[in-house]
Amino acid sequence: MSRLDDRREAREGLKALAGRQPVVAAVDLGASKVTCFIMKPDGIRREDRTLQTVGVSHVQSRGVRGGAIINLEEATQSIAQAVERAETVAGVNVQGVTVTTAGGQLSSSRVRTQVSLGARPISDHDLSRAITAAVNQVRCQGRRPIHLLPIAWSVDGLRGIRDPRAMTGRALGLELLVVTIADQAFQTLSHCVERAHLQFLGVVAAPFSSALAALEEDEMDLGCVCIDMGGGSTSVSVFANGSLVHVDSLAVGGSHVTADIARGLSTSIAGAERIKTLHGSAIASANEDREMIEAPPRGDDPGAGPVVAPRSLLKGIIAPRVEETLELLRERLKASGAPVEAGAGIVLTGGASQLAGVREVAVRVFDRPVRLGRPRRVPHLADSASGPAFCAAAGVLHRSAFGPREAVSTQALTGGRNRTQQLDPSSGTLTRIAAWLSDNL
Repeated sequence: MSRLDDRREAREGLKALAGRQPVVAAVDLGASKVTCFIMKPDGIRREDRTLQTVGVSHVQSRGVRGGAIINLEEATQSIAQAVERAETVAGVNVQGVTVTTAGGQLSSSRVRTQVSLGARPISDHDLSRAITAAVNQVRCQGRRPIHLLPIAWSVDGLRGIRDPRAMTGRALGLELLVVTIADQAFQTLSHCVERAHLQFLGVVAAPFSSALAALEEDEMDLGCVCIDMGGGSTSVSVFANGSLVHVDSLAVGGSHVTADIARGLSTSIAGAERIKTLHGSAIASANEDREMIEAPPRGDDPGAGPVVAPRSLLKGIIAPRVEETLELLRERLKASGAPVEAGAGIVLTGGASQLAGVREVAVRVFDRPVRLGRPRRVPHLADSASGPAFCAAAGVLHRSAFGPREAVSTQALTGGRNRTQQLDPSSGTLTRIAAWLSDNL
């Protein structure tokens, strides 16, 4: 831990310096890589809603498998290394980070509430009463809320109202989306960040942040499904009428495809990853039966020759796993009752979505138009950091700049770590909700 000790000493010394410009730092903690994006306040371009980063880095992930931290020491080192490299590029010091992840068994539920109104126009106070009533219904046994987002308002049963203020009626209704993560995973993630001598500023669900970076405004309004295909998990976010309405995840990702290849070809994990990157495809191609590929053998026997197999065998390993993963996701969406619009398209993000043929398989499984998403709101990124694999980190920056804001502050969601039964927003409720109303309505 000598590097982390040095980092702590340097950070404590820098804290004493006055006039430091605050920065926003996002860490995408994945099973295959850890990414850090850093943005200064002057990097926000409000005229065209774009962002400019000052530091970007990504390192190989260690200590993470299937979206879960399995080695605290290695995961801590990966986070510290990614942040340190981004700091060097940016020439700034980062005190705290917001982490985006698809791990921790992400899930969501919708809460509905209704409050009575007097014979007067609806005011901010009425909206705050509705939000407080909805938040007080949240029960999270063994789980931690990480997002509390209003979906839609209603007045006397008239749904789909975005700003009910100044309207009149007898009852004001609110539908609230609650996104949660396993409390144990939240605690482990928080401890991991703090061991890297960084302040833990909160968690953002990876499919949500990826969607913020990759989706167009029209897609959110008309309905869209964003599928984030990472190394250790595949997660999904659903948008309708401009709001996030559903989040879910599967602990199956690109690393499982790599493991299947390693088993099927009797090669190493590193060799399987290389073969997947260079020759992998989820759809058939011309002459694949006659095209041969070579993979390194397992072990260190110098006399062992390479493993030789037709490319069709590789496709026969990859395609079933990709198709099965997407089919599982499709069935979970159906079972959840998520309000997926009839004309909603699919946007694929995450490193595993770049595998050849994945888009075509998704079209067949979902029977909807499918496109590959990129962090379009950060146009200046270098080619090496502008692909689908970097949407999650870019989305955290976008959320910090443009929202949507939470119904309850991020500080309230990350504080009180032993409080999982009920989120009590009584302290400073009106102040937080007034800020939310000002930002979002």
